[in-house]
Amino acid sequence: MRATSLASSPSPAALERSPSVLGGAMIIGGTIVGAGMFSLPVVMSGLWFYGSVAVLVFAWFCTLHSGLMILEANLNYHEGASFSTITRDLLGRTWNRINGLSIVFVLYTLTYAYISASGSVIHHTLQSMGVSLSPRAGGLGFTVLVAFIVWLSTSAVSRMTTVVFGAKILAFFLTFGGLLGHVQPATLFDLNSGTTSYWPYLLVTLPFCLTSFGFHGNVPSLMKHFGKDPKRIRACLLGGTLIALGLYLVWMLCSMGNIEREAFKGIAQRGGNIDVLISALGSRLDSANVDLLLNFFSNFAVACSFLGVTLGLFDYLADVLGFDDRPMGRLRTAAATFLPPMLCGFLWPEGFIHAIGFAGLAATLWAVITPALLARASRKRFGSPLYRVWGGTPMIALVLFFGVICAVAHLLFNLDLLPVWR
Repeated sequence: MRATSLASSPSPAALERSPSVLGGAMIIGGTIVGAGMFSLPVVMSGLWFYGSVAVLVFAWFCTLHSGLMILEANLNYHEGASFSTITRDLLGRTWNRINGLSIVFVLYTLTYAYISASGSVIHHTLQSMGVSLSPRAGGLGFTVLVAFIVWLSTSAVSRMTTVVFGAKILAFFLTFGGLLGHVQPATLFDLNSGTTSYWPYLLVTLPFCLTSFGFHGNVPSLMKHFGKDPKRIRACLLGGTLIALGLYLVWMLCSMGNIEREAFKGIAQRGGNIDVLISALGSRLDSANVDLLLNFFSNFAVACSFLGVTLGLFDYLADVLGFDDRPMGRLRTAAATFLPPMLCGFLWPEGFIHAIGFAGLAATLWAVITPALLARASRKRFGSPLYRVWGGTPMIALVLFFGVICAVAHLLFNLDLLPVWR
């Protein structure tokens, strides 16, 4: 695919549409802040609070800039061009096949993870109301609803995500406002455990942090939505990721300030799924209201991430498979997007934590390493006429280093060569 001729300003069509930057930021923030955040206190409990804050800020910085590097390269191609088009043209067919497999693996894995998470959350919520529904049925029913919204259009996803994300923010502060009032300094700073062994658990957290800042599949979707308008798309990425970082830090403060470090071992041994963590927080606070708000928040958290991740997968598959944007073409794309992970969700409904972890390995390639290589190749060929990420070659090197160290950490973890707090 050849690069199209470039304009120095947004296209008239983009100006006519004039979509909201807030809506774009909600897509990014909603994609990031979802079910994955519930895995963070569990996998980062060994590192504990101070270390978790440092690692989350570093992961945010690197993943934000890798997303901006995708934007830099994507602006040299037509609106709607996805990773497949850009990677094939800049890095060659072989790298594109490898990268394409990693994209499909990550987005399908995350979609499966959110099917598993939504089933768990819906089951727990309805159970608290005296209604019995299996996690399988809850997850599959919710997936059908998400598939319908994604099938409609990117605008429908944007509007729905804005509404759901707004409700999620409200639920977040109502929920964690109550949790903040119960934070115990001795628990938060781990004063009673008598241990100073935290940093050995650093490497195991990196792949989960990378996955928890996963929004990169939505960058081509935003260009399709906004047109070639780097300032507005950059504002969406910056705003959405900063919201996510802030919410993550508050979440770590609330969870680690209310549950002792030693207690996270039991949570991990029980699978670390969302309902287990919610039950642990509810039992610590002994508050029916807080438990209800946690359920309310977790439902919206899963919905936001589910919409954002599947939108990225939908647009990628439409580009790769050549399906058009008419209703029947979108129906074919929706079937390719949702049916495989729905089958996995039906067969293995309890795979949330494992799925998030495996997604972190492949995400290092397409969400961090490939964007850095794309930015370097794009600058050599096009000279970045519309937008260039600051920092030059050192920034590319930093992003590459982050990707490589995450991949190594995940491999060592799967070989049982890293210490894990459990």
